[in-house]
Amino acid sequence: MSAKPQLVCPAGSLPALKAAIDHGADTVYLGFKNATNARNFAGLNFGDTQIRDGVAYAHGRGREVLVAINTYAQAGRLAEWHRAIDRAADLGVDAVILADLGLLAYAHRTHPQLRLHLSVQGSATNADAINLAHECFGVRRAVLPRVLTLPQVESVIGKTPVEIEVFGFGSLCVMAEGRCILSSYATGQSPNTHGVCSPAGFVRWEPQGKAMDARLAGILIDRYAEGEPAGYPTLCKGRFDVEGDTYYALEEPTSLNTLAVLPELMRIGVAAIKVEGRQRSPAYVTAVTKTLRAAIDAAGDARYSVKPAWLDALAPLSEGHQQTLGAYNRPWR
Repeated sequence: MSAKPQLVCPAGSLPALKAAIDHGADTVYLGFKNATNARNFAGLNFGDTQIRDGVAYAHGRGREVLVAINTYAQAGRLAEWHRAIDRAADLGVDAVILADLGLLAYAHRTHPQLRLHLSVQGSATNADAINLAHECFGVRRAVLPRVLTLPQVESVIGKTPVEIEVFGFGSLCVMAEGRCILSSYATGQSPNTHGVCSPAGFVRWEPQGKAMDARLAGILIDRYAEGEPAGYPTLCKGRFDVEGDTYYALEEPTSLNTLAVLPELMRIGVAAIKVEGRQRSPAYVTAVTKTLRAAIDAAGDARYSVKPAWLDALAPLSEGHQQTLGAYNRPWR
């Protein structure tokens, strides 16, 4: 059995950061209140004072803080992304998470002491891409897109000196991260450049009698009946009329849950297990962190099994109230 992986948890606010630390996260990740952050939602994220407080809180308890600067710099605005890297370094964070190769080059050149992680938005799905980032920019860890099987993850780990981080729980993206242009098609704003899949300025909720229509840039994404749980409208998770049938044409809302394969993730040498959800509440962070902490701590035991209480805790937090192993489980391969 390999070493126990770090538990990396999301923080969209200082209360969420403290909740993650208090309930067993080894590391938290967060972002600035601007377009350098791929979870650039109003009311979330951190200013400098909050980051200082968060770093002090985490470091005082032996934990780490990462800053995600994981969108791609825009033409004519490069200085904004450079300033974000400079701020992160000055604030004493433990690493920055970057996707843009130009930003990796800047960080490596300007802050050689700063630990660099390759974001999932960098879309590195093979060891050659990860090794290139390591050789050129000194990248120490890479977050894999959620499209690889367990044997493929193991193959990558065996071919690179870079630590490998994988997602363990949270909303599942059907796309290879870093390559999605669906939102850009509808709104002109890509998640990789403006920070959110469905920018709030384009979202509309329109009552239709007892039903509710959810639209993105005027496009009808979904229609919810009275009392039906309504999700945030994103193109990939909308229901569409396809040749007379209405269904989730691209992806049905569901959450990745790796509790069943934690021992296997540890065996193949995964360095860190990441929880998705910087846009979620401190209560979500608390429940998921407590559950994953208990499961990871138990996964080194040969008698490990998934406890019903863990599943009960995570079920109401899952998107669409459904869970999946996603690409990790492809029995036909």
